[in-house]
Amino acid sequence: MKLRVVLEPSADGRYTVYVPGLPGCISEGDTKEEALENIREAIDLYLETVEDDLVFNEKAEQIEIAV
Repeated sequence: MKLRVVLEPSADGRYTVYVPGLPGCISEGDTKEEALENIREAIDLYLETVEDDLVFNEKAEQIEIAV
């Protein structure tokens, strides 16, 4: 899966990164590389909690698609 992230330098020399398509999914790091590594982990955790909250009808079918 590919998601667009926004990487912004902070006034303190660090970097903030967020995912516009996942409201509230935000992280930061001392370097660009660290910020991107941290946002990958934040995305995994974000999607894991969303998946855990899903409740399906017993007749529902789950299908995975590439986007």
